[in-house]
Amino acid sequence: MHRWPRLLLVLAVASCGFVPQIPGVKPYRIEIQQGNYISPEAIATLQPGMSKEQVRLALGTPLLTDIFHADRWDYVYWRDRPGAKREQRKLTVYFEDGKLTRLDGDPGAAGATQ
Repeated sequence: MHRWPRLLLVLAVASCGFVPQIPGVKPYRIEIQQGNYISPEAIATLQPGMSKEQVRLALGTPLLTDIFHADRWDYVYWRDRPGAKREQRKLTVYFEDGKLTRLDGDPGAAGATQ
């Protein structure tokens, strides 16, 4: 008599991983974006000598700030689209004495290297 609850429990757990497939119907997958999207237009507005506040107004608040490197801001962005390869971008902004000195980024960051 004690076997039935155990058997039902085993069947219930085993069936959790089973999702029936209906021909022609695919599960909905959403696009996921994380981080700061930096447009090429926003990067084009940056000029050497801009203050940190001016850069923050142009690009937004950086996703990463390093307490050991206060003169470096990292803007990281990635997007997952269903059926497509993950798009990743990184833009690093460097300051000296509170003024913008240079940008560095991968080719996906709208040609950000200056």
